[in-house]
Amino acid sequence: MLLGVNIDHVATLRNARGGIDPDIIAAARVCKVCGVETITTHLREDRRHIKDADAEAIRMLPRVRLNLEMAMTDEMQEIALRLRPHAVCLVPEKRQELTTEGGLDVEGQLDRAIKFVKPLIEKNIEVSFFIDPDIHQISAVSKTGAPFIELHTGKYSEAFGTEEEETAFENLKGAAIFAQNFGLKVNAGHGLNYQNVKRMHEIPNLVELNIGHSIIARSIFVGLEQAVKEMKTLCEG
Repeated sequence: MLLGVNIDHVATLRNARGGIDPDIIAAARVCKVCGVETITTHLREDRRHIKDADAEAIRMLPRVRLNLEMAMTDEMQEIALRLRPHAVCLVPEKRQELTTEGGLDVEGQLDRAIKFVKPLIEKNIEVSFFIDPDIHQISAVSKTGAPFIELHTGKYSEAFGTEEEETAFENLKGAAIFAQNFGLKVNAGHGLNYQNVKRMHEIPNLVELNIGHSIIARSIFVGLEQAVKEMKTLCEG
């Protein structure tokens, strides 16, 4: 499996003091040197961590693949069409949430989703939908023209080490296989850490894991380069 590193919380720390440290671009470069496939950033409506200038600067870095997480809004579509990141991941967004709480309801807004992704795909931007491991949502995504889904691993991550782990994991695994039968490529992420990520190898043909918080948290103690390398090793198995 490939590793995409979400560096949002480097920006969270920077913004806590309103200065320039830690440098988000330096963080992206460290990840790239470590062999990370993708740099992921979530440009939120309230710009609580990543700013427009951050996304633009990362996009300009040579040989860095930018995955822009964003809400399905007109503003974000305009930014993506102008910036032309290598990939976008469409996510739900609530202003008051600490982190993304669940998957996007594609089924409930299928017509809008189809219209939203069309100009992105026409610009050769790789589109994915961040969804719960739900067959109805997967079926809906298959009708949009997007080639990828990213499965929300939050329920599995929260259940890890408890009696609910096996059920949550089997739901995740079953959803991945169901999606692949539709011809969709499958990424996964949310809440994955150095302990629970190992079971992702039991899910066939996962393309990429997007992991952020646990890597940035570990980097406080061992440094970003070491934290990324450790996770990359676990992803590679």
